[in-house]
Amino acid sequence: MRTLLNIIWFIFGGLWLSLMYLALGVLMIIPIITIPWAIASFRIASFVVWPFGRTVVSKPNKGVGSTIGNIIWIVIAGIPIVIGHLATAAAQAVTIIGIPLAIANLKIIPVSFAPLGKDIVRIGSSAANAPHVYDFTI
Repeated sequence: MRTLLNIIWFIFGGLWLSLMYLALGVLMIIPIITIPWAIASFRIASFVVWPFGRTVVSKPNKGVGSTIGNIIWIVIAGIPIVIGHLATAAAQAVTIIGIPLAIANLKIIPVSFAPLGKDIVRIGSSAANAPHVYDFTI
């Protein structure tokens, strides 16, 4: 079932969202200081292209740098990305088949809003069963 949902997701939104994250990552590589955010953007791009069967977990050793980096991310890119996810979810929710995709799109918003200090893992892996797992498993 996850494979079918991933294929439908890829066709009706995953490709476009992934391209958005890739473009943002390329733009963030240009000024050298924003490379950590570019890496986070590339990591999210790989997640949004094929999200079913994976989840987001908080890194247990994240620190103040992640928090400061997330605040900068929110100002630079977080809000426009969240608006993009909301618009895509609204378009997907128009049909019955698109409702699970819209819900998945909404569940991706927290990692898109503040990506630093988080990892993307496969569901069922030992990292996915740790106590720091977010409750928005897709």
